[in-house]
Amino acid sequence: MQIFSKIYQTTLNWAHSRFAVYWLSVVSFLESSVLPYPPPDVLLAPMALKQPNKAYSFASIATIFSVLGGLAGYFLGDILLDFLLTYELVKPESVVLIKSFFDEYGIWVVGIAAFSPIPYKLATISAGSMAMPILPFVAISIVARAARYYLVAGLVRAYGDACDQWLQKYIDRLGYGLIVIVILGVWYVD
Repeated sequence: MQIFSKIYQTTLNWAHSRFAVYWLSVVSFLESSVLPYPPPDVLLAPMALKQPNKAYSFASIATIFSVLGGLAGYFLGDILLDFLLTYELVKPESVVLIKSFFDEYGIWVVGIAAFSPIPYKLATISAGSMAMPILPFVAISIVARAARYYLVAGLVRAYGDACDQWLQKYIDRLGYGLIVIVILGVWYVD
């Protein structure tokens, strides 16, 4: 069964669609605020592969809409905390403890989540609920998101054809291997 090959080819086809930039914008925005997946990289990489001369433009679009989505998550976090406290779904003393941690390390939390595979929306919602100052939030979001997306665009421009050939050959093995690793990880944790 070549499930992952079909998914990979479908993603490449989406990336070549005339609506690809719009999809990249929507996915970048929603992934930063409410949706868990897919990360924008899933569209950005094949778009950069198909049109290497526009790779950095695509990275800019992903960055802008991701930071805008991060701001939506930030404001959602502020509203969410009020809701949780109003209906006593969270203890105020827990919020004070988390707030003190976030006051000290919040910029690092947002920066790491914005650059790494950790869901960025967790950091955006947390930053809003913990009232992180908005200017440092936006600044670190721009820097870390841009670093991530420009890195993807640069790597695809530099190694795109070789990576594409390698992925087309091994994507199914990688996909099934990842499933096995996740299952073993869940089994080990339990």
